[in-house]
Amino acid sequence: MSQPLKFYFDFLNQSSRALYILLEASKIPFEAIPISMLKGEHLTGEFRDNVNRFRKLPAITDHGYQLSENVAIFRHLAREKLVPEHWYPRRQLGRSRIDEYLAWQQTNMGVATTEYFQQKWLVPYLQKTRPADNAVNLASKQLEHTLNDFEQLFLNSRKFMLGDNISYADLSAICEIDQPKSIGYNTFQNRNKLARWYETVREELGPHYKEVLDEFETKLKGSGSGQQGVAQAVKQ
Repeated sequence: MSQPLKFYFDFLNQSSRALYILLEASKIPFEAIPISMLKGEHLTGEFRDNVNRFRKLPAITDHGYQLSENVAIFRHLAREKLVPEHWYPRRQLGRSRIDEYLAWQQTNMGVATTEYFQQKWLVPYLQKTRPADNAVNLASKQLEHTLNDFEQLFLNSRKFMLGDNISYADLSAICEIDQPKSIGYNTFQNRNKLARWYETVREELGPHYKEVLDEFETKLKGSGSGQQGVAQAVKQ
């Protein structure tokens, strides 16, 4: 019997949440291995040598093959595992449209949500200080612009980004949006289309999404004993 895929993750990281939900929803056998970024567990020599030479999360090992970078992991799963077609559909250029969003996300949504999260929650947590107003305001303006672009460029009158079926683009986007939303950002102010899409995606994802989001928000309320290297991995 073949060894199940090993998935290394921390729910503080939005890509970890998206891939974990995809694995669960697709019923792909995997061994879940939580790694604490707050304790710097991803920075150890053991992690570098045995899991991920980049020392980032999320990461997988599959039949001894090590892989990092969230989009690469997603495409590996789509190629090598039995991922339901709607997550990465071939019809009507679905895969190209998802790839387009994921490329946009890397330099837009991912940057904006991470910067806000770091300035509002992570940096104050690590430094045991109050958030710096100027930094938070700059990050908030960048995030506002990015969310407006997302709503205008990627959402339409249909249920999901590609139409009537949910795709990995929706899953990845909602996990990005939860990063600032879960620490108090007013995500839906003057964004009715975004609010409707968010509720539709949340309902479609069901308990897999709810359980992961609850764990993420519980981690935000808790405290870690170590603080080394968190910013590096949260952005991945």
